[in-house]
Amino acid sequence: MSTLSKLRRAVSAHLSRAKFSSKIARALILAAAAAALAAPIEVQAAGKLRVETKEGPVNGFLVNGVTEYLGIPYAEPPVGNLRWMPPKKHGHWTNVLQAKAYAPICAQITTLGAFAGPPNNNEDCLYLNVFTPNLDPSAKLPVIVWIHGGANVDGGTPGYDGSKMASDGKTVVVTLAYRLNLMGWFAHPALDNEGHYFGNYGILDQQAALKWVRRNIAKFGGDKNNVTLGGQSAGAADTSYNMVSPLAKGLFQRAICESWCSPRTLSTTAAAEAKGIAFSVAAGCGSGTDAATAKCLRSLTAAQVEALAGTESAQSQYIAGVMLDPNVIPIQQATAFATGQYMHIPVMNGNTEDEWTFFLGITEYFSGPPRVPPTAAQYLNYVNTTYATPHYPAGTAAKVLANYPLSAFASPLLAWNRLVTDTTICSQRALDKILAPNVPLYTYEFDDQTAPLYFPKMPDFVSLAYHTSDIQYLFPLWHGGPAPPSKIHPLNKKQTALSDQLVTAWTNFAWTGNPNGVGNYPWPRYTNSPTKPQWLIQDIPAMSTVTDPQYAALRKCDFWDAVTASLNP
Repeated sequence: MSTLSKLRRAVSAHLSRAKFSSKIARALILAAAAAALAAPIEVQAAGKLRVETKEGPVNGFLVNGVTEYLGIPYAEPPVGNLRWMPPKKHGHWTNVLQAKAYAPICAQITTLGAFAGPPNNNEDCLYLNVFTPNLDPSAKLPVIVWIHGGANVDGGTPGYDGSKMASDGKTVVVTLAYRLNLMGWFAHPALDNEGHYFGNYGILDQQAALKWVRRNIAKFGGDKNNVTLGGQSAGAADTSYNMVSPLAKGLFQRAICESWCSPRTLSTTAAAEAKGIAFSVAAGCGSGTDAATAKCLRSLTAAQVEALAGTESAQSQYIAGVMLDPNVIPIQQATAFATGQYMHIPVMNGNTEDEWTFFLGITEYFSGPPRVPPTAAQYLNYVNTTYATPHYPAGTAAKVLANYPLSAFASPLLAWNRLVTDTTICSQRALDKILAPNVPLYTYEFDDQTAPLYFPKMPDFVSLAYHTSDIQYLFPLWHGGPAPPSKIHPLNKKQTALSDQLVTAWTNFAWTGNPNGVGNYPWPRYTNSPTKPQWLIQDIPAMSTVTDPQYAALRKCDFWDAVTASLNP
């Protein structure tokens, strides 16, 4: 038996018997893996880091037993006549590509405060990165493909360091960039009638990267038939869109949604095209729908497009976002999930305890100078305008305020956070109840309210377990966009222990479709049972579980389910 076969046997044996919180089992498997991988690492250390991809040779670099390949193109640059076209497979190259630095991030203007950036006009951005603990093509390690967040208008792969999941979990990690804002999601009759897939170009980019994985990942030690697609925020949403896209069938076998996979109501093609025509008029290309208009749109500079994509703090009215179209996403997500028209694969679906403090923090970030925290008047105005007729029955706002009165919270920010976070969590739970009878499903809430924060200090701002706070527990030292050293805060000892547990769970899931490896402990499968533990609460100093009724009561889901049911079309 080869050394690598022994490694796979050792890992499989570990997964069949170990609880992911077991320090002893973890130490044993890491020791076995280290011994089994000794020979390949020695070969790598000798400088043989070259990999022959289908498109051409690439050369990476070794860091602490993980070989990294940064900035590999997975499609031709979508510039010129390839703008607003499906991604085109990259041509072959013969010189060795030195894959040792992240490629420039995709064009973006809206940075969400400290989250993303810098703003730029770069269209040549369809690149991915690979982190692997073993270059032997026979290793067949599980593959985790990660989609970054950023509302599909901003973000990038730098900072998503996949080395911990690669080394500790013995997985191959791939992070990818995709077209954003108007570059990634744009419909216009002049383009849509050209006879190609249209509209959801960012989703098509992600699928092109998944196809690159199928073609090439074996050379990096990965198993093309064991691919987990995951992401956070917009990356989680995009994962769920790919679950219902007919074009993604067979490209991945498991799904991870961090904040979160609840169905969104997508714009129709007609509505998206109306926004595209309005953009065309604003850009000086007129309201035509002919080939000349398409040529004008593609002749715009990237700077002209991005100038109409929004501002630093908000996206523009021209962005339709992910939309319905005849091929990529032909039906609404809610319909797809309700009628079984989705990939029936294992799913991890979760959220943070305080999702909305992040968004309230962005609002405060852009409120000054001086920066001003949310006020009671703003909170009341939000409730009274959001839950108003005709979309909601008369009296809904009063019911919301009765459940989330300002008097019950230390500040308007905390009231606002609890209200909106609970609505999103309960929407996610509604999807969980649909998925649970049909697929292996694991639900969680990340509750570490001590998580390091990368925002600057702001008056009376309390971050808690904020949206994006869990990313750094999987991707070491992740900290949002470009940052001075003051933004980077290593995890402390207790946080590192939680990080270790999450990395083990995430990579166990990649191996087997079960975050425990096998069995139902410590992370129980969600089954809609009213009496058995269903939700994993990820916190320090220890994780815990609650039943579904307990969790629903904590987040007032009976109330929010009734509010949702009362919505008018």
